Amino acid sequence: MKLAIINYGAGNIFSVKSAFERLGIEPIITADPVEIESSDLVVFPGVGHAASAMQQLKESQLDRLIPNLKQPVLGICLGMQLMCESSEEGDTKGLSIFDKVKVQRFDDRLKVPHMGWNELTNSKGLLAEIVDPVYFVHSYYAPLSQYTIAETNYPFGFSAALQKDNFIACQFHPEKSGAVGEIILRKFLKTNKM
Repeated sequence: MKLAIINYGAGNIFSVKSAFERLGIEPIITADPVEIESSDLVVFPGVGHAASAMQQLKESQLDRLIPNLKQPVLGICLGMQLMCESSEEGDTKGLSIFDKVKVQRFDDRLKVPHMGWNELTNSKGLLAEIVDPVYFVHSYYAPLSQYTIAETNYPFGFSAALQKDNFIACQFHPEKSGAVGEIILRKFLKTNKM
């Protein structure tokens, strides 16, 4: 199985790579469109500022490639937010994979970033039967939408995960979520056999 982790200068790449290595998979880290398109599975990680990350995607033309991928794609954290239509962070236009989903900043009356372990509710799809808490670090969130496959409350419900066709995305960090994160990544590894 060939798994590509997209390297566009804004990823939490090595922790993601290590998480898959613990599962017996040796991912490739690449920005090469040919390598990405020929992979069985693709991971689109991200940490940092939405506007600068989107600029890096445009410079490498990955902004055109990613929405057209046909294999299972897993977005993580900022990766998920960039897959939405837009983000308030830097007034950024996203990839619009999850169209009409507009990422918003948590209210300053809350402790921001939302950081630490939190539970998933109303989980389905890839996250069905996942009940243990997962690890979050983020200041922006995707509201609940038709694509929501898991929710988290802080203190209102937001999308902990989204799915549309072959695109799955987590606001939380499965690679930092211990045993439950490993279960989620194992389930993702099986999606190319579905």
